[in-house]
Amino acid sequence: MASGQRNDHRGRGESIALKLNIRLFLRLLGIFLCMDLLLAALSVGGLLLWVENRCAQVAALVDERGVPTEDTLLWMEASDYAILPLDREPEGFPLGEVFGWLPLHEETADGLRTYDLGRYYRIELPNAGQPYAIELDLTGPVRLLRAGGIVLLACQVISLLCNLLRNASTIRRTLRPIQELAATAARLNSMAHMSRQELEALAGELDKINATHLDSRIDLPGTQKELQSLAAAINGMLDRVNGAYRAQMRFVSDASHELRTPIAVIQGYANLLSRWGKDDPAVLRESIEATRSEADSMKELVEQLLFLARGDNDTVRLQPEVLELTALAGEVAREMEMIDQTHAFAARWTEPVYVYGDPGLIKQALRVLTDNSVKYSPEGGAVTLSVEGDGRWARLSVQDEGQGIDAASLPHIFERFYRTDESRARQTGGTGLGLAIAKWIVDRHGGHIEVWSFEGVGTRMTVVLPQARPAEEAPEEASGTEP
Repeated sequence: MASGQRNDHRGRGESIALKLNIRLFLRLLGIFLCMDLLLAALSVGGLLLWVENRCAQVAALVDERGVPTEDTLLWMEASDYAILPLDREPEGFPLGEVFGWLPLHEETADGLRTYDLGRYYRIELPNAGQPYAIELDLTGPVRLLRAGGIVLLACQVISLLCNLLRNASTIRRTLRPIQELAATAARLNSMAHMSRQELEALAGELDKINATHLDSRIDLPGTQKELQSLAAAINGMLDRVNGAYRAQMRFVSDASHELRTPIAVIQGYANLLSRWGKDDPAVLRESIEATRSEADSMKELVEQLLFLARGDNDTVRLQPEVLELTALAGEVAREMEMIDQTHAFAARWTEPVYVYGDPGLIKQALRVLTDNSVKYSPEGGAVTLSVEGDGRWARLSVQDEGQGIDAASLPHIFERFYRTDESRARQTGGTGLGLAIAKWIVDRHGGHIEVWSFEGVGTRMTVVLPQARPAEEAPEEASGTEP
């Protein structure tokens, strides 16, 4: 299938090259035709001016010496002109009436013209009752002009053929980067039919694709700025595809690892029960409790994975409304006091603060932050929830007196499955997905999370959301929003 797509793209590239080549050929042919017509007009005009000047010179000579006799006419045969006495009235057309804008010579102004541009040009003059004709032989000049025209046409034909071949080569070189980009896009489109090995090979190739190594994949002359922009855009897209692919593979690997541990624990207790736990009440009770605990952990992990998967697929619907953030924080604080008796919870705010958002999702994010503070704080430590607003932003903070986060871990705490202390993972029961979920929720509400932490002192996480007025109407664009 990929091969067929590449052939299809190659065929399109060739058709584009053919069209461009034909257009360039026709354009050059049109330029040559216009130039030939202009040269032909200039040649005819130049020839006309030459014969008029030559006839005027002969007419001036006749005015000075008179019309030659028949005996002297024989001496003129070696010349390019002949003076012929007429026994009739002059015939022909007056040049001044046809080309009145031409500056005619006084000696030939009243003459009548006849011509055959391939043979002669003739002017018949009345000459005060003794008419005569001046006839110029045009065979020599016309033969010269014809030879020049033939040489010019031959050069133009050779130039057209050479340009036809040269343009075809230039167009193919110019379109080659586009064909390569099309082939890469076709290869990406066929990813669904690739094996794991092919995908890994493609991912390895994508590692090389970035703005600093563009020449290693696409060779573009410096003048092709449009193609460079296209290549840069494609490279950026491929970088994102590569990043998404690697993130997906890492996500699947981490999820498999997280599920492998509770499954192994359940299998271990099942084997224990099958061997001798049926008759030992203590072992039976321990196995049941451990299985229930691991099942709850797997259920929580699967629910978190499903939430993030729906978020990645943009299928989580927001149901925003104007809500009192202080009341929501108070509910979470009271719930945590009932659940956890080993920590002290405090709430600090002086007046109601309102935001526009989904109550369930914002409460879920707040629970994640509070639960993290509880997990990483020693027994007897205090967890403080505070809310304040400055008219533009509402700030909800959760501060603990726990172990804190080291500086190297701070940039990664919102990554999925990332834990600052792997050794305490089983102890705290965390999956490494809570902060990723909280960040997703806050981002979808147009806010962000600020983190302040010192090792051995504690951590403060602050959710910053756009503040709303109590009577504020729901924004039209946010109604029924689906992220």
